[in-house]
Amino acid sequence: MDEIMVWVAQHAKRLPESLVHAVFNCAADVAWMLHGSSVRQLERNLQHVLNSDGGTQKSTINRSTLRKISHQAMRSYFSYFAEAMTVGGRTQEQLQARVRACGSGLEELTSWCKEQGSSAPIAMGHQGNWDYAGLWGSEHVAPVVTVAEKLSNEQLLQVFTSIREQLGIHILLQGSGHVTQQLTDQLQQSSCIVPLLADRDLGRHGEFVEAFGSVIRVARGPAVLALETGLPLYVVNMHRERISGAERRRAHSHWRYVLEVSGPVQVNADLASMDKAQAIHELTQAWVDVWSQAIRRSPADWHMMQPIFLEDLDMTRLSNVPDYIQRLRKAMDL
Repeated sequence: MDEIMVWVAQHAKRLPESLVHAVFNCAADVAWMLHGSSVRQLERNLQHVLNSDGGTQKSTINRSTLRKISHQAMRSYFSYFAEAMTVGGRTQEQLQARVRACGSGLEELTSWCKEQGSSAPIAMGHQGNWDYAGLWGSEHVAPVVTVAEKLSNEQLLQVFTSIREQLGIHILLQGSGHVTQQLTDQLQQSSCIVPLLADRDLGRHGEFVEAFGSVIRVARGPAVLALETGLPLYVVNMHRERISGAERRRAHSHWRYVLEVSGPVQVNADLASMDKAQAIHELTQAWVDVWSQAIRRSPADWHMMQPIFLEDLDMTRLSNVPDYIQRLRKAMDL
C-alpha cells in the first residue's frame, strides 16, 4: 500500500481524483471485509463511544450497527489518504472550499492569533483530514507548526512531509531532538498555532484520563505546551459533510470537512499553582472532555485503530503507571 500511495502522489496532476477515490474506497471495503486486527481494534474503540453518553454506560450497541459504522469509518480513513496523495493536483481554491470552520472558539482563536499576534497550542484527534485543517489554519489564523511521526518507509515520509509543506505546514519529526522545547520556543517567539494529534500515545509515556465511560491514554503534549507557555489551549474536531451545487463545484468534491473549534481551556491560577504532574492531568482531562463530545456526534470520522482504552493496553510496555490505574486494570481483568 505504501508504494501505491507514493505512486499516486507522484502522478497526482495526471490522475482523475474520482478514480483515486474509487480505488481507495475498494481498498477500504476489502480491509473492512477481511476484518483484520486493525479493523477489530477500530470496532472495540467505537464500541466504547457508541455505548457511552456523557461518561455513563448505556445499553450495548448491536453488532450490525457497529459493523455499519466501522465500514463508514474505514471509508473515511482511506478517503484521507486519497485526498492527501492528490493535494498536488488540486488548486488552492478547491482545497480552501473543502473546509468549513465553525465552533464556539473560532472567533476567539482567530482574534487571538491573527489580530493580536499571539500563539496557541491546539489539541486534535485522528479525525477527518488533519492536513486540510493545517491548510485552513495557515491561511486564516497563523503559521502552522506541528509534529509528525517518523515512518519506516523513508520515501513515504518524504511524500507526506512534502504534501504538508505544500499546505503551509512546518513539520518537526518525532525523535529529532528537543521537540517540546522547539515547539515552546515557536509559541513564545512568534505568532503561530501548534496543532497536535493527541488522542493516543504509542510510546511508554502518556496520560490516563476518563472518556467514554472508561479510561483512555492520550498524549501530554498539548497540556505541557499550554502550561510551559501560559497560552490558552484550543480543541479542534473534524467531520465530513456532503455538499452540492455551487459548493460542490468550487470544491471539486461531494464532501468537505467541518472544522469545529472549541475552547479555550485556560491555564488559570489554580492550574499554575499545582504540582506539574497534577496540572498536566487536569488540563489534559479538560480538553479530552471537550473533544470527546464531538467524537460522540461523529464517530465514523474517528480513525483510531490502535489500543487506547485501558482494557486493551499492554501494561508491561508502559512506564510510570499510577497505582490507581494499575488497580483499576486488575479489577477489569477479574
